[in-house]
Amino acid sequence: MTTKTKICGLNTREALAAAIDGGADYVGFVFFAPSPRHLEIAAARRLAEQARGRGDIVALTVDATDAVLDEIAKEIAPDFLQLHGSETPERVVEVKEKFGCKIIKAMPVRTSEDAALAKTYTKVADLILFDAKAPSGATRPGGHGQAFDWAVLDAVSRDIPFMLSGGLTPDNVQEAIRATCPQSVDVSSGVETAPGVKDADLIRRFLQAVKTANQS
Repeated sequence: MTTKTKICGLNTREALAAAIDGGADYVGFVFFAPSPRHLEIAAARRLAEQARGRGDIVALTVDATDAVLDEIAKEIAPDFLQLHGSETPERVVEVKEKFGCKIIKAMPVRTSEDAALAKTYTKVADLILFDAKAPSGATRPGGHGQAFDWAVLDAVSRDIPFMLSGGLTPDNVQEAIRATCPQSVDVSSGVETAPGVKDADLIRRFLQAVKTANQS
């Protein structure tokens, strides 16, 4: 199986170009004010037009209202909405029907019990994203650069297509692919020099590492 790649939290034309030119399958824009990667709609629209047709556009939201999702859907026209909050399976269905986008549902993981909860979303989301559970007291659910024990995913059927996130870097992504066989890998802080500051060279290194893993 060929593992796909997602570069998330992109916020400059230069970083987006590095992702697209390097062959990223998904490019992610964050719409969540507490995040250092948050984008206003106007800026995201310009980046989305740069990416259109060259990779799937993913809009990351956290427990967003219909009004927020409606603006994103109309102005950005993403291929996927990534629901990174506490959205229930019923809410996932509602969002998918209202806005006509494919859905990535993020699942915070620390234990095998956490991972097993993904089963309740597999029939309503197009992709499950496993991310490390945020530290206690954190103001955002992801993007902390923390990995989790990949062995907890043994509780998840390999028939479930999933995206692996949480603490991935150019240096450990090949090991992660070998250990978990994900449909996709997702990186944000692992290709940054500071929170919210993407590094084009790190993006290229990450994408090349995945290509090498796919060829082995």
